Amino acid sequence: QVQLIESGGGSVQSGGSLKLTCEASGDTYGRWCMGWFRQGSGKEREGVAFIGKWSSSVFADSVKGRFAISQENTRNTVYLEMNFLRPEDTGTYTCAGGPAGDLCDERSAFSNWGEGTQVTVSS
Repeated sequence: QVQLIESGGGSVQSGGSLKLTCEASGDTYGRWCMGWFRQGSGKEREGVAFIGKWSSSVFADSVKGRFAISQENTRNTVYLEMNFLRPEDTGTYTCAGGPAGDLCDERSAFSNWGEGTQVTVSS
């Protein structure tokens, strides 16, 4: 069973940046669809960014132009770079992954989930 471990959350002021890391315990590069979800207090969980087996990426409209997702094959690691953060970006960010299909977005079947890391953006 592949474990996903997130790191990099924290507190920043509006306009700041954070970089989240999701490290997989198994070989996922080129095989899995990986993504980040977030859930704010009192809000439903939403998909933020996804990267497929060919490194194609998909972003939620709310983060396009501000967030970037990338992966590093040697470490089976996925990164989420978040820039120009806004208070509405506050929430628990969770890494998810699963065997890749033709598409990789929030509708994909994610079999493995991390525990989440908290991101707080103050105004």
